[in-house]
Amino acid sequence: MSRIGELLVRENLISPKELDEARKESAKTGGRLGYSLTKLGYIAENDLTNFLSKQYGVPSINLGEFEIDQDVIALIPKDVALKHRCLPVSRAGGSLIVAMADPSNIFAIDDLKFLTGYNIDVVVAAEAAIDESIARYYENVKYEEVMEGFDETEIDFSEEGDENVAVVDLERASEEAPVVRLVNLILINAIKKGASDIHIEPYEKKLRVRYRVDGVLQEEMNPPMKLRNALISRLKIMSQLDIAERRLPQDGRIKLKLGKGREMDYRVSVLPTMFGEKVVLRLLDKSNLQLDMAKLGFDPEPLTRFLTAIHSPYGMVLVTGPTGSGKTTTLYSALSDLNKTTTNISTAEDPIEYNLPGINQVQMHDDIGLNFATALRSFLRQDPDIIMVGEIRDPETAEIAIQSALTGHLVLSTLHTNDSPSTIQRMLNMGIEPFLVTASVNLILAQRLARRVCGECKAEVPTNPQTLIDMGMPPEQAASVKLMKGAGCRTCNNTGYKGRVALYEVMTMSNELRELIQQGAPTAELKLEAIRLGMQSLRMSGLKKIGEGMTTPEEILRVTAAD
Repeated sequence: MSRIGELLVRENLISPKELDEARKESAKTGGRLGYSLTKLGYIAENDLTNFLSKQYGVPSINLGEFEIDQDVIALIPKDVALKHRCLPVSRAGGSLIVAMADPSNIFAIDDLKFLTGYNIDVVVAAEAAIDESIARYYENVKYEEVMEGFDETEIDFSEEGDENVAVVDLERASEEAPVVRLVNLILINAIKKGASDIHIEPYEKKLRVRYRVDGVLQEEMNPPMKLRNALISRLKIMSQLDIAERRLPQDGRIKLKLGKGREMDYRVSVLPTMFGEKVVLRLLDKSNLQLDMAKLGFDPEPLTRFLTAIHSPYGMVLVTGPTGSGKTTTLYSALSDLNKTTTNISTAEDPIEYNLPGINQVQMHDDIGLNFATALRSFLRQDPDIIMVGEIRDPETAEIAIQSALTGHLVLSTLHTNDSPSTIQRMLNMGIEPFLVTASVNLILAQRLARRVCGECKAEVPTNPQTLIDMGMPPEQAASVKLMKGAGCRTCNNTGYKGRVALYEVMTMSNELRELIQQGAPTAELKLEAIRLGMQSLRMSGLKKIGEGMTTPEEILRVTAAD
């Protein structure tokens, strides 16, 4: 930009003395002349940008007014953007529009053309605006940054005949530094974003990485297709799986040490699909395991009912809900509360998600015959006080669990049903006699997780009382509710939600309900009677959370069914 300085003097936009001072500043800091001129206050950024635009006959651009697509940003790695003080703005056909602080830098333009394969159309932008935009768009480091110096010919697997790739080639490719760094980046970035799951999905012409954050999947990045086999092989090696087996599903585990004594476990599932193996990793962070039931979202009355049931000397407590609804956390919270030196607790889990000191946890292995039913029989010979069964999946497990509950043991378990009353019908469908269900079950808890309104950007929004009334809220309450909604900010990744709140439906087995079950009453009748006796349904729990400003009507409609 040396010539630019002289042109600015000629146009009387700066003085010769100011140019000398700016050159000294640039030499001292290693920065560019234009940046030094604006930093020292000798010329305004807008004036400099307009001057460069006229001088070189290229348009100027205000980057603050644009939202650049992440696919466009991915075309230029961060280190190159910093080196040339440039930012890709948009693409059209074979041309890529790039904002540059110095449009006269033909070496940078040639470099970008060679790197991207596009014709480069230059627009000029203020250097500070480019720096700010680079920091913004490359804030969550993507795969491009770890690809520095990567030669694609090193890992070049044919799209056809994929099964014929030699295992030795897969092993070598998976240990390449860029692949190792990319895998580490995917795993660490998921922790930073608070993800519960990572999905790595191969399609015909695209490799996609998605994170599940607060129960909702969002696309994170699209690594090059040529890295597909190396990336998946690296994860399989870390999970101690067979990288030569690409036709059958496999399950494994990765343990990552993060410093300061913190460990993160990833439960790994590999599934063969049409275009390669899909990998899903479930993040298990013991440091984030919330074992205080009062902080899980329980209202006082349902919490009292639940605590009474789990402190009963015998009987069964069932927790129901879909995958990812927090059932495991609730069960671990209950076990933590019950864990005393005077109590013998045994659990049968598939898989063991968290290690709880003082509790005897057994991992299921169906392939060698160690299933829930087998484990339960063994537990009864181990002098147990409390038994936890990960899930009641079949009539045999249900029968042994009920016999255990009837012979002086407290049994905790889970079932996949939509709500508490429908759990009864599920057990009856398994072939369990109604009198055994009523004699053994103490309490059934159904739960969901709803996204919480972001605390950083939440604001009151206009209320439509009719919407709330249609959802089941009393009209007088609907008229006075103050609805809160997140506008979207960097903290919540512009979703308006950050974190989750639990909704609970606690059905205590009363004499009235036992009588209805014995009479073969339908699920709808059981539900009406439970509500009459004081049960708060999932929808009612959600409406309460809306009234407290924790979540939104849209979110409650998403996770609950109408009563």
